Amino acid sequence: MAATTKKQKNPANGSMDIKVYDVDGQLLRVGVKHGSPEHPPLMMFNGIGANLELAEPFMAELNDTGGIIFDVPGVGGSPAPAFPYRPSTLARLAKRLAEMLGHDRIDVSGVSWGGGLAQQFAYQYPGFCRKLVLAATAPGITMVPGAPNVLAKMASPRRYTDPGYMRSIAAEIYGGEFRKDPTLINRHAAAMKGATQVGYMLQLFAMTGWTSLPWLWLLRQPTLIMAGTDDPLVPVINARLLNKMIPNSRLELIDDGHMFLVTKPKLCAEMIEGFLREGE
Repeated sequence: MAATTKKQKNPANGSMDIKVYDVDGQLLRVGVKHGSPEHPPLMMFNGIGANLELAEPFMAELNDTGGIIFDVPGVGGSPAPAFPYRPSTLARLAKRLAEMLGHDRIDVSGVSWGGGLAQQFAYQYPGFCRKLVLAATAPGITMVPGAPNVLAKMASPRRYTDPGYMRSIAAEIYGGEFRKDPTLINRHAAAMKGATQVGYMLQLFAMTGWTSLPWLWLLRQPTLIMAGTDDPLVPVINARLLNKMIPNSRLELIDDGHMFLVTKPKLCAEMIEGFLREGE
């Protein structure tokens, strides 16, 4: 049941409807970008601490593909849960949300932290997830990590609560175009709504000890793996590992950093939408 409604104009393509849904007792703030009913919608799982508005430029560039994205509990406009959760818990909530929105099959994408959740969803609900898109992500605790000084800056939600701090570290932690264009950092910082300390810690805890490596070979969904060649957080070797382990997958390298979906939304939307349309 939708509790509140807000329609937010999407600058490039129609609008994104933002509502709060009660999903099995957990309130989720959800953004829906409407697309053609002929195609399954693309449900997107965001990075750690990221509110749904940060994905809006990418969603706006999708042509006829609908999009679904929600703030993880404790982030953005979704209140913190009563208890800690695991990826399997969020995967169940995401499936229930999709069903509430009238879908019996969806495509799934995940960015960075959300890429782990996307892998879990595809494994947990193989009949519900048609295709899988993994961007700037890894197989969990078994990943090849980035530089320690970069990872240390990711341990705190300060970059989401302090725009000035974000501007000072964005080039170092995200790489790619953020190293070259300060205006990208300003736009990104302006779109941040902030994660609570509790919400951020819950996201870190959720992935503690989690890995997809033992069952990646069981995934049968056609999978597009995308990685930036200058990613300080998730080195490209992780994408190569995913590509090797997931049977029906292919790897696309992008000349950018960790945030290529933000810095190159049109290119990424065209690449992903082309992949989703294959075989139709």
